[in-house]
Amino acid sequence: MEHKFCYHSFGLHILSELPLPELPELPSSRYGQLENAPALTISKQQLTTNWSDLQPISEYIAIVDDSVYLRVPDTAIFTMHKGESILISPVPHANMDKIRLYILGTCMGIILMQKNILPLHGSAIALNGKAYAIVGHSGAGKTTLTSYLIERGYQLLSDDLIAVTFDNNNRALVMPAYPQQKIWQQTIDMLGMNNEGLKPLFDRETKFAVPVKSFCSEQLPLAGIFELVKNDNDAASLSPIQGLERFHTLLQHTFRSFLIKQLGLLDWHFHTLTRFANLITMNRLSRPISGDSLNELGELLLQSIHRSE
Repeated sequence: MEHKFCYHSFGLHILSELPLPELPELPSSRYGQLENAPALTISKQQLTTNWSDLQPISEYIAIVDDSVYLRVPDTAIFTMHKGESILISPVPHANMDKIRLYILGTCMGIILMQKNILPLHGSAIALNGKAYAIVGHSGAGKTTLTSYLIERGYQLLSDDLIAVTFDNNNRALVMPAYPQQKIWQQTIDMLGMNNEGLKPLFDRETKFAVPVKSFCSEQLPLAGIFELVKNDNDAASLSPIQGLERFHTLLQHTFRSFLIKQLGLLDWHFHTLTRFANLITMNRLSRPISGDSLNELGELLLQSIHRSE
């Protein structure tokens, strides 16, 4: 089997049998420069028989030794093995857009865990050579706030899944993902953007794949984390996250954290979160449930960053 496509994303050298147009394709002239980069292969393989022989931990997930199996009805069975490969067994007439959503989302999150790279659920922006993460639960407004900052001239590092690791000097680093956001129509309207020519995500007619021109393709030190939450107050506010709450905040916003125990990664996860909690400045951005507080949130975030520089 020949891997026809070569990419570099999430800090990984990716060789894929399938085209992944969301990712920046790596020119052949740069292949040799990535010899020491962690490799990930993505291939098709028949997995139906494998799944029928497994004892799943849920209707959709099974774990056997160093492999995680994910079954998505009417789409595909995926296998993530040792952080080194993703195998895909599509059902007949499967929608390839949906398959890629899973490859670049849940599958990639599992691969990062298997490689002991912390996956956070959020978006990351680049500002003055540093990375800042915006984390929060689904619907908190992470992508909306990130889009606002990009419109202000800052660069995207990652949308939805943030890959964070440590270098040899104990610095936390964010690995760039790919230049695309997934944005709801409501956010597009709020920011005065035009959805003409944008492609809806599979089975979500009002959420679009939006290419981002202002993208940072270099890994950057993580200088701060902002947790975005909703509250009943009338105005947006910012407050520091301190003490043990820092650890619990990171725990809450680890991507697909329900798999940590099943993968036998509790000790690694605990020690990794403790290192981050001791290194990184963390703040909570609270926004009113109703009303438009986007400008206020953006200014609070930027003021906090400028004060810490």
